[in-house]
Amino acid sequence: MRSVLLAVVLVLLAPATPVAAAGPPAAEAEPAPVERAERKPLPKLKVTTVVRHLDHPWDVKTLPGGALIFTQRDRATLSVFKRGKVRRVAFPRRSVWVSGETGLLGLEVDPDFRTNHRIYVCQGGFTGNGGHDVHVTAWTLDKRLRKARMDKVLVGGFPTSSGRHGGCRLLVTSDGSLLVGTGDAAQGTNPEDLDSLGGKTLRLDRFTGAPWPENPFAAESGPRRYVHTYGHRNVQGVAERADGTLWSIEQGTFRDDEVNLLVNGGDYGYNPVPGYNESVPMTDQSLPGKQVRARWRSGNPTLATSGGGFVDGAKWGALDGALAVACLKASRVLFLTFDDPGKLKRVRAPRVLRHYGRIRQVTSAENGDLLVTTDNGGRRDVILRVSPR
Repeated sequence: MRSVLLAVVLVLLAPATPVAAAGPPAAEAEPAPVERAERKPLPKLKVTTVVRHLDHPWDVKTLPGGALIFTQRDRATLSVFKRGKVRRVAFPRRSVWVSGETGLLGLEVDPDFRTNHRIYVCQGGFTGNGGHDVHVTAWTLDKRLRKARMDKVLVGGFPTSSGRHGGCRLLVTSDGSLLVGTGDAAQGTNPEDLDSLGGKTLRLDRFTGAPWPENPFAAESGPRRYVHTYGHRNVQGVAERADGTLWSIEQGTFRDDEVNLLVNGGDYGYNPVPGYNESVPMTDQSLPGKQVRARWRSGNPTLATSGGGFVDGAKWGALDGALAVACLKASRVLFLTFDDPGKLKRVRAPRVLRHYGRIRQVTSAENGDLLVTTDNGGRRDVILRVSPR
């Protein structure tokens, strides 16, 4: 009997097997080391559907008091879920350019929301010359959470093409800066071009929009003053670990989705030229200078990683401190455990989270639970609450 139970446990803890995808052969990621013993038990996960009948909910955050605020990419709507009801916030949705993977995207709530009612949104927009861009705006909500008033555009001019690879994820970090993850707009020169804000992580003052003074090129002129890291393809997630380190989650081509530990001024080595040549490595070590290697990569095929965040709290047991990563194509949530220096130790993909289709985002609720959004379209999307038991 004991041997049967052991076999069942080993099956449940096995790392996820990626779904096959077409593409040329490529080197596989190194397998994660297998720990021989668990110091903490794995929690059972209770999954509850909180909001139904959505369409591409791109981001969700908790407001003080427990209400949820979320964006829907293609509908270009900002909504609040409170006391069991969804209410749309009055928001100028016609100012949002919606095309392909771009629309109303990343959302962040100011840490001082109780006093300033301030939020931040990343969106597709219209430029004065009839073109489009992606930009980050600051808004103030009224006390009843029914209207949004725009304060200012903090930073903009992120490149666009058809709407592909629009990014865009936001995070207010523990030092007060606003971290922005952007996409390369499927244009080959953008990731390595320091004066393009595409394929980057950016840091700025969340109130003034000024480049963060610790940025590596802050003393120079032009857009590069905003650059924190460069050489990225399509940053879909940004997160801060309890130790203050910053991380990004990035979609690969036909291979190598990546999780990266961000180093100020680091080059992450994506350079898909000439044209938009997606056969190049995600981290091309043949480029001049030093390129920062990923802390996790999917190998071939990709899982289509998206948003994510670090799990926090003793109630999460063996998952405490893991990075929870949403997967679109693979329809699951990965829990990646790294040691203190950032070396990958374990990958888990709970079966209970493999029944909801494409997963877009994972964030933390006020009580440490996880909030998960799906990305299936056609009013089939939901917001889930995941609680450890």
